[in-house]
Amino acid sequence: MTTTALSHDRAPDRAPEQRARRRSVPVWAALLATSLPMFMATLDNLVMTSALPVVRADLGASVDQLSWFLNAYSLAFASFMLPAATLGDRLGRRRMMLIGIAVFTLGSIGSALSTTSGALIAARAVQGLGAAAIMPLSLTLLAAAVPARLRPAAIGIWGGVSGLGVALGPVIGGAVVQGVSWQAIFWLNVPIAVVGVPFMLWAVSESRGSWQRMDLVGTAMLGGAVFLGVWGIVHGNTQPDGSGGWTSVGVLVPLVVGALLLPAYVLRARSIDHAVLPLRLFGSRSFSTANVIALFFTVGMFGTVFLLAQYLQVVQGYTPLEAGIRTLPWTAAPMVVAPIAGAIAPRVGLRPLLLIGLALQTASLVWLASLAEGHATYPHFVPALAMAGVGMGLTFAPMSTATLDGLPESDFAMASSANSTVREFGVALGIALLTAVFTGNGGQITPVGYDGAIGPAILTGAAAVAVAVLAACFVPRRRPHSEI
Repeated sequence: MTTTALSHDRAPDRAPEQRARRRSVPVWAALLATSLPMFMATLDNLVMTSALPVVRADLGASVDQLSWFLNAYSLAFASFMLPAATLGDRLGRRRMMLIGIAVFTLGSIGSALSTTSGALIAARAVQGLGAAAIMPLSLTLLAAAVPARLRPAAIGIWGGVSGLGVALGPVIGGAVVQGVSWQAIFWLNVPIAVVGVPFMLWAVSESRGSWQRMDLVGTAMLGGAVFLGVWGIVHGNTQPDGSGGWTSVGVLVPLVVGALLLPAYVLRARSIDHAVLPLRLFGSRSFSTANVIALFFTVGMFGTVFLLAQYLQVVQGYTPLEAGIRTLPWTAAPMVVAPIAGAIAPRVGLRPLLLIGLALQTASLVWLASLAEGHATYPHFVPALAMAGVGMGLTFAPMSTATLDGLPESDFAMASSANSTVREFGVALGIALLTAVFTGNGGQITPVGYDGAIGPAILTGAAAVAVAVLAACFVPRRRPHSEI
């Protein structure tokens, strides 16, 4: 009681100072300072996709290990974002984000120096821990630094930069792998961090939220649910001893325990006042719906990106750079469409943008599945890829805006972290799930190994995005408040 009272007593004293410092910072500077580290973290979500065949040959990695090169990053990312938000509220959000940048950079150096698959997976997990303190806090700091009337547009630009990271990930990965080595894709993060840290110290003011105790048990429960769920899916078709599968103890037990941890967390969160993910946030229909959309959207789209980047190299014979460039009709579109979507959202509302964007993505995945199974040449893929990219661009900014819509500013960090956690879990789950469907249908990473396997995997992704379309029907009709 005493600690809570003190935190409320301190808040009015800090607010005038923070508002004054906020007004003195140019909007463009705050936007650039918060977006640059986020771009770095987003870039590394997919930067390895074009390099996976090269890394596989160099390190002798298995199909499972290829997925864990991405999943280790996504799982650590997803598991630590909520406690990172709590630490940011206590220690300072800018300070916590700077710590995240430092950890991320160390993980990047470790990845570049890895000589075994196990070492690379471990280093990628360290990267994910650093990224967990970067992405959600970047949106929180931006929302606090930008005037209320400009926030929807600023969030749109932020979403566009996130889309730029998605767009350039496969391209930069392919270019660097082809021109230098796969290790160099991680060395690129060092100069970005060197520039980003001092710029953030200059352009972004420190801020804190309400003080609360760390919910270590709740963090372990949610993190355990994420890890065990993805572990079970990844190993559903590939037991080390050649036996088992979905009915084996090694798969069923993690899946069941992971599923039970979620209701157990809910029961715990109802009985304490310092839950790592407060249940009160789910009283907002906009927040709850945005997280359902985020989960199924990322499962379908990013799981497909993982498979498609390899398909272009293994089946169609492109180099890593050529494959990365050929994903641009899909991955470059969000950096153009997302800022536009963010700017028009206050006028047209969030629901129409989300419905159109998600419907376009569902249709594009069905189209891509048909093309891949039909052995179509690359030019036939371009319209479907562009449709997917426009759909993603119409989804990024409205989804982020819906996450914060109607919530007090004191909950921005927790809400943003929760949504980012769900999205990163969706990335890991999508890669694991679509890989499981691919291998379950006899898929192999050979020129003929995709036949009969790539189609069902991508259609699984389409089904996931279709669920997000249904969820978008429940987004509140009203337009987002100007205070978001």
